[in-house]
Amino acid sequence: MHPNLSPVASLIADPTRAAMLVQLFDGAARTAGELAYGAGVSPQVASNHLARLLTGGFLSLEVQGRHRYYRLAGAPVAQVLEALASLDVFTVSRAPEHRTAPRVPPELRFARTCYDHLAGELGVTITGALLERGVLVDDGLCFEVSPEGEQWLSRFSVPVGELRRARRAFTRRCLDWSERRVHLGGALGMALLMRMQEIGWVVPVPRSRALRLTVAGTQALEQEFGLALHARRQAS
Repeated sequence: MHPNLSPVASLIADPTRAAMLVQLFDGAARTAGELAYGAGVSPQVASNHLARLLTGGFLSLEVQGRHRYYRLAGAPVAQVLEALASLDVFTVSRAPEHRTAPRVPPELRFARTCYDHLAGELGVTITGALLERGVLVDDGLCFEVSPEGEQWLSRFSVPVGELRRARRAFTRRCLDWSERRVHLGGALGMALLMRMQEIGWVVPVPRSRALRLTVAGTQALEQEFGLALHARRQAS
């Protein structure tokens, strides 16, 4: 028996529900009011859409006192949504020469969260540097960590052995919807982003999925990988 994808597809296809889901890509929990405002609908309309997303398994609900917070139901949901966001790269246009690139705010295009790992220009650039350095090996299906890479990650305080034992995928090749190249996802991608935030290389932009590359992060990435990111950091 083939799975029936229609109910799932219909939930995502609605523009209001899609806008709500996109707001939750950063892994944060938000109230119905916040999601309604971001989607441009009334609280009453938002309530109906949120109920459908909860029933469909896309969202989870956390109740703290009088407040109700919604978040994506988990990493698999975020992975499906991010994959769908990148599918237009495969779309055949009747007049491809007239297609225009999607308008992505510069700060989001440069660096943002993809649920719980680093995406955007910075994400794909660092992934490329990890591959060039030999920390990661790409077999076309997934990333693997080389023996030398395990040593580097250990020095960077990333617990590779613990991450391999996690219930989620150790690594994922995540197609970046703005850069059209892959960045590192999975448990390792999450751990790297957490470590970069912990030591102050990147900081979140309030009320946004965007991340800001700090002066310390710019200098460290230049020293570690030879990445000249100063001009791009200033532009973002």
